[in-house]
Amino acid sequence: MTKAKGSLDKNLSNVIDDLAQTPVNSHQAQQLQQDVNDRRHQDALNHDQPTDLTHQRSSS
Repeated sequence: MTKAKGSLDKNLSNVIDDLAQTPVNSHQAQQLQQDVNDRRHQDALNHDQPTDLTHQRSSS
């Protein structure tokens, strides 16, 4: 069994950074949430598989 290295988990560090941002009002809170949503949407777009137009199934 290998020992864990002394570095922090990158994802955990990002969560801590996000939690450290305390919005002052509801508008700022909404803006922070929209940033998260935009990142998730862009990440989903980057992982889509391209449509293979040359090998479509025949409709017969």
